[in-house]
Amino acid sequence: MIVAGIDDISIYSPGFFYPLEDLARRHGVDPAKYIVGIGQERMAVPTPDEDIVSMAANAVAPLLVNEVREEISTVIFATESGIDQSKSAGLFVHGVLGLNPNCRVVEFKQACYSATAGIQLASDLVRQRPKEKVLVIASDIARYERNSEGECTQGAGAVAMIVAANPRLLEIHPQSGVFSFDVMDFWRPNHREAAYVNGKLSIDVYLRSLTEAWLDFQRKDGLPLTSIDKLCFHQPFTKMSKKAFGALREAAGAEADHLDEKSYAESQIYGRQIGNTYSASLYIGLSSLLDNCDEDLTGRSVGLFSYGSGSVGEFFSVSVVEGYRRRLRSHAHRALLARRREIDYETYVAWFYTSVKSTEDRISPMQTTGRYRFAAIAEQRRIYAEVDCARLGSLNAVA
Repeated sequence: MIVAGIDDISIYSPGFFYPLEDLARRHGVDPAKYIVGIGQERMAVPTPDEDIVSMAANAVAPLLVNEVREEISTVIFATESGIDQSKSAGLFVHGVLGLNPNCRVVEFKQACYSATAGIQLASDLVRQRPKEKVLVIASDIARYERNSEGECTQGAGAVAMIVAANPRLLEIHPQSGVFSFDVMDFWRPNHREAAYVNGKLSIDVYLRSLTEAWLDFQRKDGLPLTSIDKLCFHQPFTKMSKKAFGALREAAGAEADHLDEKSYAESQIYGRQIGNTYSASLYIGLSSLLDNCDEDLTGRSVGLFSYGSGSVGEFFSVSVVEGYRRRLRSHAHRALLARRREIDYETYVAWFYTSVKSTEDRISPMQTTGRYRFAAIAEQRRIYAEVDCARLGSLNAVA
């Protein structure tokens, strides 16, 4: 069988953040409720000239080296923050980055789960046609009503991955366990910018989905937990990993005795600084695990659980490939987060709650620190552009 998996991975998050400590004070609660209780420290805040497309383009750009650009045969864009009811967000990315025209481009949607559907399809495509590469992108802005319980989990970010034969980072195992059922724990009708969410129900459904997907994984001859060394869970907030680990230990019994909280701790590092990124969350967590784990993970297996409200859950596993550290973008990812600038409450509100989708023609002021930006709406058409390199350099120097 052709071995397929993740050959490269890159993340992007906006260059500005709002501290959860300040939001807690605004809400009249102890900051520990957010920083310790849900495990969030900072919220990534997109500028008015950033959206899922510009964030995606910024995540993809570092991957387009050597022969990769011409070998991409398929682009899969996963998001629940869609910008058009017909045209794939991936086509905007395809255009602004000048990707290979002999390429199929689609958009996937199923809450926070859809990037995993993209990864699984990409793996199957590569096993059929091993000379081709598939670009899988997940990009989202997690937005809730002001002063709601979900506001403290907001965030924004994107992840881009190249799925290829004989991967140099992670081999994706063909077995996976899945579980789906129709439930209204979280949803966002077409007319709304912010989602409706039943927080308690959503957590309960998440944990049930994890248990059922794990049991299905075992029925399908997936790895026993004794053969899994690290774990990575979907993180709507980073403390959810602790709840997920507890549910998995209960389902797996004695097989989980060799695992503890250290088995997933590194996967939480980036999420604490970014916030929820919906479809990108699991894979930003995976990148965090690879970038920040001091142990040599060569040949070791990682169990991953992907969840999307509504709901779909999937448990699958990957193996870390020899030489993986040479392929990591750890320095770039850490630098991306380190150079961000803090914004005040008024700026946060203006950017997160008044700079939302508009049908009016307008030019977006230049505020992003990213290489690609959402430049304008003209005659109902969204326009994206590459930032002048000299201007971008001066902005990042200040940051």
